[in-house]
Amino acid sequence: MARNNSNKLVNPNAREAMDKFKMEAASEVGVNLKQGYNGDLTSKQAGSVGGQMVKKMIEAYENSL
Repeated sequence: MARNNSNKLVNPNAREAMDKFKMEAASEVGVNLKQGYNGDLTSKQAGSVGGQMVKKMIEAYENSL
């Protein structure tokens, strides 16, 4: 059975920009991310980073309208 990788970016060159965006969002919510593996984060910390990223994407979209 084929696996669906939902983390695959449409443009592979966007990886660096997404990593930078993730680090900025983590910094804003006070989560210390390191390059590479971050499996030691709690679910709350990981959720905070993802939530901040979504919040910033929504704000950027709303500002573009």
